[in-house]
Amino acid sequence: MKKYSSLLMFMAGCLLLNAQKVSFEEYDLSNGLHVILHQDKTAPMVVTSVLYHVGAKNEEKERTGFAHFFEHLLFEGTKNIERGEWFKLVTSNGGRNNAYTTDDFTYYYEVFPSNNLELGLWMESERMLHPVINEIGVETQNEVVKEEKRLRYDNSPYGNWIFEVRKHMFDKHPYKNIPIGKMEHLDAATLDEFIAFNKKYYIPNNAVLVVAGDFEMEATKKMVADYFEEIPRGVTVNFEKIEEKPITSPKTAEAFDVNIQIPALFTAYRIPEKTSRDSKVLDMISSYLSDGNSSKLYRKLVDEKKMSLQVAAFNMSMEDYGLYVILSLPLGETTLTSISKEIDEEVKKIQSDLISEKDFEKLLNKFESDFVDSNGSVEGIANSLAEYYAIYGDTELINSEIDIYRSITREEIREVANKYLNPNQRLTLNYLPKSN
Repeated sequence: MKKYSSLLMFMAGCLLLNAQKVSFEEYDLSNGLHVILHQDKTAPMVVTSVLYHVGAKNEEKERTGFAHFFEHLLFEGTKNIERGEWFKLVTSNGGRNNAYTTDDFTYYYEVFPSNNLELGLWMESERMLHPVINEIGVETQNEVVKEEKRLRYDNSPYGNWIFEVRKHMFDKHPYKNIPIGKMEHLDAATLDEFIAFNKKYYIPNNAVLVVAGDFEMEATKKMVADYFEEIPRGVTVNFEKIEEKPITSPKTAEAFDVNIQIPALFTAYRIPEKTSRDSKVLDMISSYLSDGNSSKLYRKLVDEKKMSLQVAAFNMSMEDYGLYVILSLPLGETTLTSISKEIDEEVKKIQSDLISEKDFEKLLNKFESDFVDSNGSVEGIANSLAEYYAIYGDTELINSEIDIYRSITREEIREVANKYLNPNQRLTLNYLPKSN
């Protein structure tokens, strides 16, 4: 045992020695825009990105889908970038770009050869200062979003499981919806409502600008000031967490899907926000249960007992709350009830016994490796810097978050499992085939 543990600790140490600390400089412009600069001259490329602290949870209950809709809409064009020219402008200058929306924020980015840094800054300043929001853009993107919903959710096997879970796990909080939203809400929205949403959230004092890669620090600071300082500050956004009552008795539900032939079991627990220490412990429990072929649930249900085609446990961490989900697809004549019993047995073991030192060292080694990988690209670093500042309020976590995982003990894993993963705190969703 000692020999094995020593080897793992040596490997983890080697990984961390090879991982360089991420250096950065951060400051605020007079309009409230937070700026983070990370210089890395190892490759002639640069990332410009903007994170807006607005996601699906900030929408009105009868206007879901707005944040995700804006992810698309703000590529339509600006005062100085004609409609349909955004992507052409990026690709013709050797770049690429994308965006994504979560429950808590929206993130846009461009990757350019380093000599096109100014172009990236100008384009993001245009998006913030001069977006064109008109009827043709709204109508066009409405159809795009509807097609995305059809492909990713309505016509995809198991596509709507997350909506079915959320609507039972949250009574009042907007997390009961998913970012794609409801199409009838988008159809009913007026142009004035879209303009008002943009004015409220897509403002410098609700945003983080990150520049990462090969650039000159002082010249870049001047460009940032030139392109962003003139953008007017908006009204300060007040974020208020909507509190949910604790779940104290078991919930059960069924959902039906015409796109599947094999049923699925989803077991979900409501857990604390992603910034909490307990959420980090639950990350480790997830990995212990289902990360890789040697994990407890995979080895038991898939390899040994041949009861399941697939099994997974994961922490869906969000800014206000999280969801801890365990799912499984049965094999052959196996019932969802029997799978649930087997899963419960493994969870109870974590609650009653300390995981072995060997398994604990393997967990730590994995999280050390993941930490190194997360800072392995300039794009990843830019994204992490923005999120650590906006959601955690601590940009330095890009270098120190691993210390939290290192400090977690086996006793704490047992304690957190007992705190959150109990039958009276969960939803059991049987996700079943439905005939056409």
